Amino acid sequence: MDGTGPARRLTGTSAAAAAELRRRTGTAPCLATVLVGEDPASVTYVRMKRAACARAGIASRHVALPASVSTAELVDAVGGLSADPGVHGILVQHPVGPHLDERAAFEAIAPEKDVDGVTTHSFAAMGFGLPGFVSCTPGGIVRLLDEYGVDLAGKHAVVVGRSAILGRPAGLLLLGRDATVTYCHSRTADLRSLVREADVLVAAVGRPRFIAGADVKPGAVVVDAGYHPGPVGDVDFETARLRASLITPVPGGVGPMTIAVLLAQTVQAAERQLG
Repeated sequence: MDGTGPARRLTGTSAAAAAELRRRTGTAPCLATVLVGEDPASVTYVRMKRAACARAGIASRHVALPASVSTAELVDAVGGLSADPGVHGILVQHPVGPHLDERAAFEAIAPEKDVDGVTTHSFAAMGFGLPGFVSCTPGGIVRLLDEYGVDLAGKHAVVVGRSAILGRPAGLLLLGRDATVTYCHSRTADLRSLVREADVLVAAVGRPRFIAGADVKPGAVVVDAGYHPGPVGDVDFETARLRASLITPVPGGVGPMTIAVLLAQTVQAAERQLG
């Protein structure tokens, strides 16, 4: 399942909507990114997101904070962006550092600007199927499954991973499409047997090649949300592709869709705030 084509089409739609909004209101949608420290991977991710904004006609504002920043200072910076009418969406790059209260930083994002879908408000909206912004990677996964005509109703979906911004919301969105969802994690007993039952497998465990091809059910749909140096994902792609009916590559699968959803939700946020 190639994510580059669908991501390009979604971004094109977002760019057209951004241009129309600017023509109508004189204001371009604006995404603010907040980066703590200088972790190379985080710096790269933020740079990619800001470049994608520029290509789509979305303005960006960047707040770089030192690694030594306190939770109070981080929350104050995010709160300032939440109160700024010139900012329509806010992204706090994860992770922020072990000494900081990341959840406090996320909760400082105004719900109407939570275009990355990380607040408890957004999580509740995903759980109850209410209007709101979805977590970008899970949202991209569901859009990609739709692109390839994967009918989730009645399917057994196994999510390996339970992070607050990936595994857990992915399961909620799949459940909302009438899949039967099993969550697995590091303490799951007999994990391999559960993986082997998956009609739809979402790998979000954060360990390179953690899932072997031999553990993929023949004909399963495999979504690899991992990314590690190599580059490789959480699934052993070369062996898993021999058994899966559909599988996402790394790179080029989930990643492009994540950024495309972020841009789309930023434009949607701006439309709502600007009327």
